[in-house]
Amino acid sequence: MSPDSRRRALLALAFAASMTAFAPARADDLSVSLETARSELESGRSVLIDIRESGEQDGGVAPRARLLPMSQLRQRLAEIPVDPAQPVLLICNTQNRSSRTLKALRDLGGYRHVRFVEGGMSEWVRRGWPLVKPLR
Repeated sequence: MSPDSRRRALLALAFAASMTAFAPARADDLSVSLETARSELESGRSVLIDIRESGEQDGGVAPRARLLPMSQLRQRLAEIPVDPAQPVLLICNTQNRSSRTLKALRDLGGYRHVRFVEGGMSEWVRRGWPLVKPLR
């Protein structure tokens, strides 16, 4: 390979790598199914953070969920694990707030290991899955 063609190949590779770095995340990188969330929570593989407000949580929360109301997120950001080896799942009532919160966290940087739970707590309740009283 000539030096000129080698240089072109390296430039093409660098360009492709830079485009991948700025490409939007795939949907499966952003969300997790309710079944997967429950399995990961029960096995201890992930941390589930319930971002619903206190009044919403009063009706019950998923066992072992951490409670971090969205209105307090900015002040309590340090409570969200930043270790990529510790996946974090955000859950709200329907997935609207948790998906927006996920995007905001990813914009901050350092939160690539955070995903939102599809369906949210309303779907959790609809399925009759266990709930516990929130501990504050």
